[in-house]
Amino acid sequence: MEHTLHWQKSTFSGGGEGNTCVEIAVSPGTVHLRESDSPTTELCTSMGPLAHLIRRVKAGGVGAAA
Repeated sequence: MEHTLHWQKSTFSGGGEGNTCVEIAVSPGTVHLRESDSPTTELCTSMGPLAHLIRRVKAGGVGAAA
């Protein structure tokens, strides 16, 4: 059974109608991310790794030497 994705725009995208937005959709077991200017390209992950990435970004740890 195919699941129709309901895409939501990030609140940090400024609310504009332009194509500079990050969008997210959730299906059973998967989180889908895309940029609105390239909607056919998706990054798919599960909640655990995405939560880990967000924590690292907030802590300033992404891109830093390990």
